[in-house]
Amino acid sequence: MKTNRGYVLFMAVVAAIGGILFGYDTAVISGTISNVTAQFGLDTLQQGWYVGCALIGSIIGVLFAGALSDSIGRKKTMLIAATLFCMSAVCCAISADFIQLVCFRIIGGVGIGIVSIVSPIYISEVSPADRRGTMVSLYQLAITIGFLAAYLVNFWIQDAAESSEYGSGVWNHLMKEEMWRGMLGSMTVPALLYFIVIFLIPESPRWLIVKGKGDKAIRTLTRIYGDMTHAVAQLEETRASIAGETKSEWKALLQPGILKAVIIGSAIAILGQFMGVNAVLYYGPEIFSKAGLSGSDSMFSQVLVGAVNMLTTVIAVFIIDRVGRKQLIYWGVSGMIVSLLMIGAYFLWGDAWGLGNGFLLAFFLFYVFCCAISISAVVFVLLSEMYPNSVRGRAMSIAGLALWVGTYLIGQLTPWLLENLTPAGTFFLFAVMCIPYILIMWKAVPETTGKTLEEIEAYWKK
Repeated sequence: MKTNRGYVLFMAVVAAIGGILFGYDTAVISGTISNVTAQFGLDTLQQGWYVGCALIGSIIGVLFAGALSDSIGRKKTMLIAATLFCMSAVCCAISADFIQLVCFRIIGGVGIGIVSIVSPIYISEVSPADRRGTMVSLYQLAITIGFLAAYLVNFWIQDAAESSEYGSGVWNHLMKEEMWRGMLGSMTVPALLYFIVIFLIPESPRWLIVKGKGDKAIRTLTRIYGDMTHAVAQLEETRASIAGETKSEWKALLQPGILKAVIIGSAIAILGQFMGVNAVLYYGPEIFSKAGLSGSDSMFSQVLVGAVNMLTTVIAVFIIDRVGRKQLIYWGVSGMIVSLLMIGAYFLWGDAWGLGNGFLLAFFLFYVFCCAISISAVVFVLLSEMYPNSVRGRAMSIAGLALWVGTYLIGQLTPWLLENLTPAGTFFLFAVMCIPYILIMWKAVPETTGKTLEEIEAYWKK
């Protein structure tokens, strides 16, 4: 079926900007931790709360994003998320105290939770079936772009603050004296861009059809498929699909095979967070500083982390269907274990062995490569495939909640772990947590590559 690829790509890219904001808001915090800790006199638990508070907002956003987008539409829900991002960025930059800063970080977190649900939904609903996988993968790529952009901005502000004079005005206050304000406030630019470009895309045609607005949906479908005949065919196919849908009950999740799938999915979602990835992404500069790097060198090292993360995600998008989900996990997690052990060894015996900072950075980057090409690339693909059609939304929401809870816990606990277990003990712990993950994938999760959703569903129900 012929499609207007340029138009579909434009809609997908606009929605994927939400992923850039997701990554930017999540990663920008890494460059502000030391300054905020010093200014407000935070202990390790308060430091963890500063990092983790946005994740509480994300959990809140995830809980109501689906129902909100079903009620008012995907487009309006994305506009709400963009507004929350703008509000959070501006208000964080002018926060008077730590309590205000935390409150506005939580508001930004709600925006993260919303876009993590509604942006992929919108992309999948405007994309033709033969392009859906590629289009939806743009969202994961956008998240890594957001990470890299935040690291670059943090590095630029840090480097400029150390080498430039801004006088005594507001700019000096934001970008030098309390440069964390400039870092957090910088998200205003992409947030405003997101808010503006959302007005340039139509509402999801599937949502319009569900709401009985077929006349509006047909206009978008005609532009997607290029002619009225194909647009009407798609309209009727969607109507038939909706008519055949049955509402599932939460109790359906308690069926023996399905319950097992939900438990396994939640386990790999939460375990994946305790293998160190978010500790590296959030606390990278702090860890590099503990290794003796200067402020600007720590920021530059984190830029390299973000670049490897993004470029590896591009590779993963192209090979995930060729290599297979489980093979990527086996090789990637094995590499993560090796790199985590080497990082721990550096902090424990680095001086005695004469290991330089280049050793640490090399295994940091190798760890990010292994993580990005395995668990980061596979987790959402796998979770979206492993549940039966009738309960996929509810099962995904449970697994997604487990993932965000794990992300919050590791963000909250990492400063405490670094102080009480030492950096070496912390990375050894992350290496140990990789073992149950890889065992669950080996023994309990089927290979879904190349299988239909019905075949996967039969596996769990047999």
